[in-house]
Amino acid sequence: MKIDVLSLFPEMFEGVFGSSILKKAAEKQAVSYKVTNFRDYADNKHSTVDDYPYGGGAGMVLKAQPIFDAVEALKGQAELTPRVVLLCPQGERYTQKKAEEFAEEEHLIFICGHYEGYDERIREHVVTDEISIGDFVLTGGELGAMVIIDSVVRLLPGVLGNVDSPILDSYSSGLLEHPHYTRPADFRGMKVPDPLISGNHKKIDEWRMKESLRRTWIRRPDLLDSYELSEVEEKLLSEIKKED
Repeated sequence: MKIDVLSLFPEMFEGVFGSSILKKAAEKQAVSYKVTNFRDYADNKHSTVDDYPYGGGAGMVLKAQPIFDAVEALKGQAELTPRVVLLCPQGERYTQKKAEEFAEEEHLIFICGHYEGYDERIREHVVTDEISIGDFVLTGGELGAMVIIDSVVRLLPGVLGNVDSPILDSYSSGLLEHPHYTRPADFRGMKVPDPLISGNHKKIDEWRMKESLRRTWIRRPDLLDSYELSEVEEKLLSEIKKED
């Protein structure tokens, strides 16, 4: 996968792309990153990328020209048509399903804005996706882009050591993930649940399924509205509701 980022602050990405899983993914050649300062594409002597909004109002608006020219330059270097993602509080709420969708792409371009907003022509003629990582406003789109890139890259083949890890993540299955424990089995009198140390894989799987359902029921019951329960899961959920 090829990932391009358009940002006024490219230095923000140095630590993120040079650390942890994102760094390892690049070393494995599963992904390549490039961050471009779209101020370099401004066509005026002061390299300004924003201007006052027509009709008046607070704040400044990102101009269309630098973004158009920067995206067109990146597309001109691309072998396949890239997906262009605009980070915006007005965008579609980001989900694990969207991460899985992006992970199927060969080339992603992220536009990180600042100031009051974007010239609407950017949305209408450049962008393929508008994404928001939550119902709040950040200073710029950089942090949102980092979140999305991290969630996508870890899904690429060969990036994570365990091939089952992304499949078993919370939200990937439609439910929240079950609790995890590690050694020692007894820490300060707090013991690991018996099924997990029983050696009985059937009991372990049933415990994990039930606890995944329990955690979802307690913390995110809305997820169950769109989740198709199996007969076994329906029985377990019924037991959970009676227990709670």
